[in-house]
Amino acid sequence: MTRTATYTPADIAVFVGILVIGLIVPFFAPAYTFQIAVLYLMVVFALTWDIMGGQMGYNSLGNIFFFGAGMYVSSVVQIGLFYDVAEYTAHFGAVKVDFTPFQYFTGMTVGLIAAALFSVVCAIVLGWIVFGLRGPYFAIGTLGIAIAAGELVGAWDYVGGGGGMSLPVYPGEVDDRAYFFYVLNFALAVATFLFLRWLYSTRFGLAINAIRDDEEKAEGMGIHTKRYKTVAWSIAAFFLGIAGGIFGNMTGFIEPLEVAFPTVTFGIFMVLMALLGGKGTLWGPVLGAALFHIIKEITWTYLLGWQWVTLGALIIVNVIFFQQGILGWAMEKWPAFFGITVEEDLEVERETDGKSAPASVAS
Repeated sequence: MTRTATYTPADIAVFVGILVIGLIVPFFAPAYTFQIAVLYLMVVFALTWDIMGGQMGYNSLGNIFFFGAGMYVSSVVQIGLFYDVAEYTAHFGAVKVDFTPFQYFTGMTVGLIAAALFSVVCAIVLGWIVFGLRGPYFAIGTLGIAIAAGELVGAWDYVGGGGGMSLPVYPGEVDDRAYFFYVLNFALAVATFLFLRWLYSTRFGLAINAIRDDEEKAEGMGIHTKRYKTVAWSIAAFFLGIAGGIFGNMTGFIEPLEVAFPTVTFGIFMVLMALLGGKGTLWGPVLGAALFHIIKEITWTYLLGWQWVTLGALIIVNVIFFQQGILGWAMEKWPAFFGITVEEDLEVERETDGKSAPASVAS
């Protein structure tokens, strides 16, 4: 049985409204263009983590690996198409290279494609190693991959090592640059959401939900669980690789531990956002990402020095009072609003139908 992703007129109106608002927001709030662009990045983080953690029940703590891998691959390709990477990143002297608009945009386009493909290949290869693990062992194993990747890249002089590397300068005005990367992040978030909305409505969505509910029974029913797990992780890696390439160019400078493989920040944020909004749902990660990003920006601005205490308190409240997330809690409290029919309602409907049947016959 396959679910079908249908778009009602209301759905289309909502999507069109989001597109229009998303594209014009920078013109009304130009000072917050970068912050809103990062919000869309957070949405991609939460959505891609939820593919494994929410929809399939495999809590990965190493998805940030694909983000960093995509960032470095995109940068190397972008520079390497027109210049020697080793000389560009050499520490013996400052090397200034002016990329023409054609070189910049061509290199970036090819780099993002390479980042997506390389991340998928990494997901397939690593999947053969870590998918023999389950539960906390899988989580710790993926975390180890992300941490090890950051340390290894930090010791690789070809890409600048721990000193990092600067990326080509955007060939345009500062305001144009801000809007350009804003649109890229917005487009990636929308594309990720729409793709996953379709994906979860197919047989694939049913299969990964079956793995989450009981993997042994899913295997007994003939579902090739390892294949589905590999594809799911590859999809997450695809979008995260592109996100890494975009973010690296947006910041203009990358280094392994704080920007490319930030395990203790972005790596944890993506898990928290999905849990906060409601993992295993489509809109939950989006809601969690928006709420978390707003709280993060406020605390980083007005509670500097206490921001980690605030985020820690948020995690505690989430785990104790909203284990199913905000959306999951709302669905339990107001099921009818979300179109959910509980067993009590079904029983009432059956009793009502049974009592009304004789009356209809008598009439």
